[in-house]
Amino acid sequence: MPAGAGRRGLPQGHHLCWLLCAFTLRLCQAEAPVREEKLSVSTSNLPCWLVEEFVVAEECAPCSNFQAKTIPECGSTGYVEKITCSSSQRSEFKSCRSALMEQRLFWKFEGTVIGLALVFACLVIVRQRQLDRKALEKVRKQIESI
Repeated sequence: MPAGAGRRGLPQGHHLCWLLCAFTLRLCQAEAPVREEKLSVSTSNLPCWLVEEFVVAEECAPCSNFQAKTIPECGSTGYVEKITCSSSQRSEFKSCRSALMEQRLFWKFEGTVIGLALVFACLVIVRQRQLDRKALEKVRKQIESI
């Protein structure tokens, strides 16, 4: 029988592999920060913290419900810090990433990597057992034919 004859779809085990890959890709897309690119550079439209020195007036903190609705900077990370620009003396809000959020993302990543390692280790063990059984059957057939 030619290789692959009588089979439909992916070989056993590959469905699970593709499912895990799709899940991991979806998870990575959910965790990836959204970056906005600016095509035209005009210093009047830019926030002051991009073009001049600034001092942090209030440390990075989670946005309240009111801030989340009124301050657009809260949308990307859910955390904001208040800054004061040195030259213009303007006070603005700047989106930031808290250490707690970074730690949570790190451990989520570590858990995903360990989980995937365990899944693939199990897949390797299962496949090795299948190959061992096939090899044993071939040897048994050779012995019986003698």
